[in-house]
Amino acid sequence: MKRDSLLQLVKYGVVGCLNTALTLGIIFVCKSFLGVDEYLSNALGYVAGFVNSFLWNRRWVFRSDGRIRREAALFLCGFAVCYCVQFAVVWVLSRSPFGDMEYAFTDRIVLSGYGIATLVGNVAYTLSNFIFNKVVTFGSARD
Repeated sequence: MKRDSLLQLVKYGVVGCLNTALTLGIIFVCKSFLGVDEYLSNALGYVAGFVNSFLWNRRWVFRSDGRIRREAALFLCGFAVCYCVQFAVVWVLSRSPFGDMEYAFTDRIVLSGYGIATLVGNVAYTLSNFIFNKVVTFGSARD
């Protein structure tokens, strides 16, 4: 792997970590503190992550100077496809026997099956979204 490609992958990882924290934070706050439905909370978290991700990926990761409207439309298409992938993962896992389980790390820290499903869905989203944006959205912004 070329040095520039490796740097791009590392930058994408940094943006991904920030997006993960932002997305999961919003899901957690909406669901746990505001009492919002778990699937609506999930959608709200991903919308915030979408805006954050587009801005950072366009300027910092892929360093694109392409037409912003075209890239935004492609980014939105990629988001929709990858969101459906993650939603399917969360839905299937949380409806399986796995979804009813609770995982206690300590007597005060317990993660539900839905929480684990959300994390797994987030990984599926991140990987599919990187590939889509590298190839399709910012494909002309090669290293």
